[in-house]
Amino acid sequence: MAAAVGLRSFYKATGRLLCVHHIRLYSNFRSLKAKYNCGLDKPSWRYRNPHRLFRTTIVSHGQIVQFKLSDIGEGITEVTVKEWYVKEGDVVSQFDSICEVQSDKASVTITSRYDGIIRKLHYNLDEIAHVGKPLVDIETAALKDVAPEEDVVETPAVSHEEQTHQEIKGHKTLATPAVRRLAMENNIKLSEVVGTGKDNRILKEDILNYLAKQTGAILPLSPKPEIVAPPPTPKPAADKPKTPRIPLPISKPVVISQKDKTVAVSGFQKVMVKTMSAALKIPHFGYCDEIDLTQLVRLREELKPVALERGIKLTFMPFFLKAASLALLHYPILNASLDENCQNITYKASHNIGVAMDTGQGLVVPNVKNVQACSVYEVASELNRLQSLGFANQLGTSDLTGGTFTLSNIGTIGGTYAKPVILPPEVAIGALGKIQGLPRFNAKGEIFKAQIMNVSWSADHRIIDGATMSRFSNLWKSYLENPAFMLLDLK
Repeated sequence: MAAAVGLRSFYKATGRLLCVHHIRLYSNFRSLKAKYNCGLDKPSWRYRNPHRLFRTTIVSHGQIVQFKLSDIGEGITEVTVKEWYVKEGDVVSQFDSICEVQSDKASVTITSRYDGIIRKLHYNLDEIAHVGKPLVDIETAALKDVAPEEDVVETPAVSHEEQTHQEIKGHKTLATPAVRRLAMENNIKLSEVVGTGKDNRILKEDILNYLAKQTGAILPLSPKPEIVAPPPTPKPAADKPKTPRIPLPISKPVVISQKDKTVAVSGFQKVMVKTMSAALKIPHFGYCDEIDLTQLVRLREELKPVALERGIKLTFMPFFLKAASLALLHYPILNASLDENCQNITYKASHNIGVAMDTGQGLVVPNVKNVQACSVYEVASELNRLQSLGFANQLGTSDLTGGTFTLSNIGTIGGTYAKPVILPPEVAIGALGKIQGLPRFNAKGEIFKAQIMNVSWSADHRIIDGATMSRFSNLWKSYLENPAFMLLDLK
């Protein structure tokens, strides 16, 4: 009798150990019962294999994690959900795109920090999502293969948020998901990389430079695209009459509405309202001039094939920006800012020159960083990148902030003169008209065809006088009318 009681106690204790060791890994025991029900109903199978019941592939704990919208920076507290890349029931991995949100400064793609299944979307399209609130619910269940003959040693489960907090405790590492993925693929710890971005943010270049130092390799800036010559265009037969071209409609048919419609100010319109309201406090004064770009037009035509071989589309804007940067070195007051109390002027060391762009979501002004340290080719490359992101509505916050001076190329749409509005906290802005062939007189009094562009400047009259603006414009003009002069001052 005592032996029977001892044996019964032994089996009870063994059963409890199995339950603690295995059953607690399951979020739903009924699914486990259904999986093994057919086998447990067979006494012969149960007694022949009592120790192999849980030595198979098991499902880990299916925890629902509320993926919260993290701080985007720049004081942004709410965003608009513009597009979902997932739906309920989709399987996602780390760094997969979840959705695209738009703040009043930029569009940002939110990526997943977890592997799992999307269980709930907390917002519909065009709804306002708040920083720190749940964005989606992700079930973090996954399949794990357990070795059939090895003992399993359990450790306390640590959530992803706790693990991330432990890794960055005492040191907040700033990096985009793409940079983190690059570091992970190369087994690089972000804590060992020195960030050169804003607030010590780690950039892609920082990872590449760190990798180059470790391996001793010289990494190329960008792969050289293969230039394929276009096939020869067949000449039309002489006796074949040309078919007249039918002009395409410029825009979609206009639908006339019979009712008024009220919409909320959001996205880039909201930041435009805020910025232009602040600009009303600035006493503007204007200055206009015309630039003869005949030599620059000829130089650009010569350099376009060279730039194309490097994979860059060369426009006039890189020359305009570089000439402005060279002139700002002589007149730094135009690359400054005035505090709200009008007591201090801050002279900016970097020439972060903004370029106004007309996109599908409205006017945006990304800026090219450190133009004073860039070549014309590097400025052109960065402009190509910003334009591609702008047309795709994917400009980041870092691309749209930190500007110190702005040029608006309104001439690409049309018009010759404008009255540009200063973007606070900047103190000057220029608007560039279209380039047009016009008759002009040379030094001998002869008429020739000149490529003329008009420029309209606006400056903050509290700290900039008309003489300073005029001298700056004259210097900028001389660089563009005589591009060879730029070589003398290039760093």
